[in-house]
Amino acid sequence: MNEILLLTGIVIIICILVHRLTFRLGVPSLLAFLALGMCFGVDGILHISFNNYHISEVICSVSLIFIMFYGGFGTNFEEARSVAVKSTLLSTLGVLFTAGLVGVFAHFVLHLPWTESMLIGSVISSTDAASVFSILRSKKLNLKDHTASMLEMESGSNDPMSYMLTLLWITILTGDQVSVPLLVLRQLAIGSILGLLLGKGAVFVLNRCNFYIDQGNTIFLLAVSALAYALPSALGGNGYLSVYLCGIVMGNSYLPHKRDLVLTFDVLTGIAQMVIFFLLGLLVTPSQLPAVFLPSVLIMAFLTLVARPLSVTAVLAPFRSSKEQIGLVSWSGLRGAASIVFAIQAVLSGAPMEYNLFNLVFCIVLLSISLQGTLLAPMAHKLNMIDEKADVRRTFNDYQAESDITFSKISISPHHPWVDHSLKDVPLPPELLVTLILRNGVSLVPNGSTVLQAGDLLVLAGHEFEDRENLTLYEISIDKTHKWKDKSLRELSLPKGTLIVMIQNEKGTVIPDGNTVIHGEDTLVIARF
Repeated sequence: MNEILLLTGIVIIICILVHRLTFRLGVPSLLAFLALGMCFGVDGILHISFNNYHISEVICSVSLIFIMFYGGFGTNFEEARSVAVKSTLLSTLGVLFTAGLVGVFAHFVLHLPWTESMLIGSVISSTDAASVFSILRSKKLNLKDHTASMLEMESGSNDPMSYMLTLLWITILTGDQVSVPLLVLRQLAIGSILGLLLGKGAVFVLNRCNFYIDQGNTIFLLAVSALAYALPSALGGNGYLSVYLCGIVMGNSYLPHKRDLVLTFDVLTGIAQMVIFFLLGLLVTPSQLPAVFLPSVLIMAFLTLVARPLSVTAVLAPFRSSKEQIGLVSWSGLRGAASIVFAIQAVLSGAPMEYNLFNLVFCIVLLSISLQGTLLAPMAHKLNMIDEKADVRRTFNDYQAESDITFSKISISPHHPWVDHSLKDVPLPPELLVTLILRNGVSLVPNGSTVLQAGDLLVLAGHEFEDRENLTLYEISIDKTHKWKDKSLRELSLPKGTLIVMIQNEKGTVIPDGNTVIHGEDTLVIARF
């Protein structure tokens, strides 16, 4: 027990630190999590022997449920409405075309039986939502023609189709009798109906019930996401389709404390991604990968350069999409966790196969994330698909369009240079607007002719600074022995890119200038860019 907790804590901390490094290097962090798992594994540094496919399948499937639910929950359907038909066709017909083309390739080039070839194509036919979301956000890929929304919706919704095809071919391989039309109908009908109903029902409950416990809404949402998968699966429906549709409905409805729900699921899905990719890296035996490396490379090359582009072209060409958009969408077909989880399910089914499907798919995913993930941002620039006026954050529901406005205040002292001046004569930057004046306890809505008086409190509105990745705020407490005590700011030799933005003391908060003198017991808030 203690060893497991110790290992878990160490792994999560390393994953967080590695994520920071990979972000700077422009490499997908999920690739690093896989590599970390391999380092801990049987052929790695710690030689941890772990080959329990059953436990791995359970843990990864549960993690995948929450990732898929949040994929739907975070999709801004208003932004994606214009490309919803394209995305839906990509996640259904596109997956079907890709699976079929890869299956044909595996049969004629690798000389595998038809059923095994089609199973391989089905397992790797979906794209990875976690990888696509991560790259779109971290690289701030503001793409033209609503391409970001299309990719987000496609990658979040194509796992159900891939799962259904995988289930179909597993059933055929294991010799079970199955009616294909009935299986497809049951999967789609039960999955979609229950997903929509559970989503609507959950929205109704959240808007009318107070649970009277801390984070009750969050706990309820976790239960709903689990139920959205388990209930249709128990009835023979597609649980992944249900959980995604449930997330779509809830994410695009009004929910109380929605921002808190988003933050909670951000943390949960972040941990889920770490767990999935680390565990899959731990499960694989690197010394066995050379046996499937060549077929993996061949399938990966065909998938990336032929199957995916043909499928995307077949779907998007009738809509007269540009060649650049088709090219970028084709390149954005990253394979990921879902493909490996489906491969584990196929292995556990006992279906007879010539290759170890888990190792084969693991190699394909490793190559896909390494090459396509790393080159996705440069490819977007190369194809001239970057739109400087767009904002990829609008693609996601946790972005609030109103939140880019912030309010600040200015107190007008008796000696303030603006006293007895009208607002139209005050040298305010054009990006700032005085929205309110508080005078003697009375709120005034000002205009250009309003004259400012001593004692006025001005409330100003302006655009909030949001890109904080390169900004660090920290505090320094000044005591009687500090070298800055009794010095003005202009006398200080601060490093380049460093600015004292605020001074706090017992009298309150001061926004300083060069003449401001630092006193003992002051607390300086310093920004480093």
